[in-house]
Amino acid sequence: MRYDNVIKAKFIKRPNRFIAEVEIDGQAPNKVVREWLRTRNYDLVVPEYTYGNSRIDFYMERNNEKYLMEVKGCTLEINGIGYFPDAPTERGVKHIRELIKAQKDGYNASIAFVIQMYGVEEVRANIDTHPEFGKALDDAKKAGVDVLFFKCHVEPDLLEIER
Repeated sequence: MRYDNVIKAKFIKRPNRFIAEVEIDGQAPNKVVREWLRTRNYDLVVPEYTYGNSRIDFYMERNNEKYLMEVKGCTLEINGIGYFPDAPTERGVKHIRELIKAQKDGYNASIAFVIQMYGVEEVRANIDTHPEFGKALDDAKKAGVDVLFFKCHVEPDLLEIER
């Protein structure tokens, strides 16, 4: 995904020397995954698909198989490991619970972590920030929901999945 009109992040505040708050494009992970999905020979790709009481990021069909994918952008790294979430996300837990139900209902369900930094190979649940997300992710894995890690090539005007 190439950005035609790059807008620099907006600096908000710096409470101390370790923290800086900025406003960024939070939709970049979904946009780059949508672009990647178009190369995967699906018969149908629908963004923002309503399933149960949630809007799941993507619904896909291929050869009469149905797929649901929730996308999470990972920007938190600690000692070479990516962590999600960087803040509590009740909505994220809700989406994982919906994916577990979808898997049981015959969908191929997955959670895709888009890794937007170099040197990170995997993403783990940030249980220090949100233990319930970690529990939901573990439950999803046990239920057969696929957990995918999409490493990205990142430049100031480019974001693309390396796989």
